[in-house]
Amino acid sequence: MSPLVRLYVKTSLVFLLLGLALGAYITLEVNVAGRGVPWPLITAHVHLLLVGFLLMLVFGVATWMFPRPAREDARYRPELAHVVYWAMTGGTAARAAAEILVGLHGTAGLRPLIAAAGITQLVDAGLFVVNMWSRVRMPAPAPTPGPAAPPRA
Repeated sequence: MSPLVRLYVKTSLVFLLLGLALGAYITLEVNVAGRGVPWPLITAHVHLLLVGFLLMLVFGVATWMFPRPAREDARYRPELAHVVYWAMTGGTAARAAAEILVGLHGTAGLRPLIAAAGITQLVDAGLFVVNMWSRVRMPAPAPTPGPAAPPRA
């Protein structure tokens, strides 16, 4: 497993824990304290789990499992794969943090950051698709074995 794949998987697990922790807070507020929560907290919860955990996990597993690019195929660029990882991680973390701050403190000035982070997530997903497109193919066939040698006497 490559270092990039490990980064994707471990980062997705961190986002899972953060998303579940925020979900626990939300459910305690609603079901124990009897208070509603602002919608930005729900949005942050969903993005931590769906983009941060699930999508990052899918990106990592796809990077690991899809056939390696052919030697002559210059369309897959490993450096772009790293850029996508860092930008998606940063965009998701910034979006969730800003949504939490808006939800808890009404920090309306962060709404442009939320929008920019959301666009970043979209662009990163598009770059991931473009970079992985050539790897969605059948792997090269295994060489066929030659005729078996006759047994020695």
